[in-house]
Amino acid sequence: MAHIDIIIGSTLGAAEYVAEHLAGLLQTQHHHTALHYQPDLAQLLAAKGPDTLWLIVTSTHGAGQVPDNLQPFTQDLASRSLQLPDLRYAVVALGDSNYDTFCAGGRLLDLLMEQTGACRIGERLEIDVTQHDIPEDAADVWFSEWSPLLN
Repeated sequence: MAHIDIIIGSTLGAAEYVAEHLAGLLQTQHHHTALHYQPDLAQLLAAKGPDTLWLIVTSTHGAGQVPDNLQPFTQDLASRSLQLPDLRYAVVALGDSNYDTFCAGGRLLDLLMEQTGACRIGERLEIDVTQHDIPEDAADVWFSEWSPLLN
């Protein structure tokens, strides 16, 4: 089974709840998960194995930025010229469609990961919090389609 590092960017807690919910679903499928509330790129790279997948779950804050707790990770990722063709990843982005920066934090991280040559597994999930009172419900639908891709 896969080792999944869940990298969380959250300001008000919704992305945290979605990440913890997805971790539970992954564990029921016998995957090993680790939640990273203050992710450190160097530590994640040092611990990366052949079966590692990064699941990035983030909201968008302010004028399209990732939340404060994810800023150092994002800046580090953007400033390095990493080549990670053996790393698999997925992105779950949360946002409010009333803003033109809808899901910009998740889109930025998806782009940065793409630039490393990492392999995205499945489509990026964008959860509109104005359409889903419980964002975990939208994550459930995505997960049912995404999780078979892990094998």
